[in-house]
Amino acid sequence: MAAAVPSPRRAYWLKTLHQWHWISSALSLVGLLLFTVTGFTLNQSSQIEAKPQVTKRAAQVPPALLPLVTATPADDKRPLPPALAAWVEQSLAIEVAGRAAEWSAEEIYLSLPRPGGDAWLRIDRAAGALDYERTDRGWISYLNDLHKGRHTGTAWSWFIDVFAASCLVFSVTGLFILKMHAAKRPSTWPVVAGGLVLPLLLAILFIH
Repeated sequence: MAAAVPSPRRAYWLKTLHQWHWISSALSLVGLLLFTVTGFTLNQSSQIEAKPQVTKRAAQVPPALLPLVTATPADDKRPLPPALAAWVEQSLAIEVAGRAAEWSAEEIYLSLPRPGGDAWLRIDRAAGALDYERTDRGWISYLNDLHKGRHTGTAWSWFIDVFAASCLVFSVTGLFILKMHAAKRPSTWPVVAGGLVLPLLLAILFIH
């Protein structure tokens, strides 16, 4: 007997679903690999030893810039004045322009967190002495922070949103493709149900 010819409507939707499925999978492939690996490293973080490297530097604000340090700021959360920020960036090779600083009577303090580490900058307002400390926790910590979106900025936040949307399209189109092939693959829905029931049971039985 001749094989059944699929209807044009079914063939159209199957072709469209496959197209959206492969495009979304291509867009999310590298992100899936990154988030899969970092999901494992985050879950096993207590077993993965990290050895932070701490870098400390000291400097003296030039006399010409001291009035910018000692002057009373308009508010206690404003950034460093442009000239002072430019000197700090040139001296320490770090970005501070536009970052909010904490101005107190004794010091100017900047918190400079970043993926995979932390840093801070302190300027003594009376003497002009500058202290800078940077902590680097390594590549694993850096990738883990990318996974969590910790101190990664607006661009990475947008990437995570686009990546999540791609994964959603990938999952939904995959579900519809499964549905269209399920009649010829009896194990389809039991396997899908297993993927739902297993984490549900684990959450109910072992997470309290």
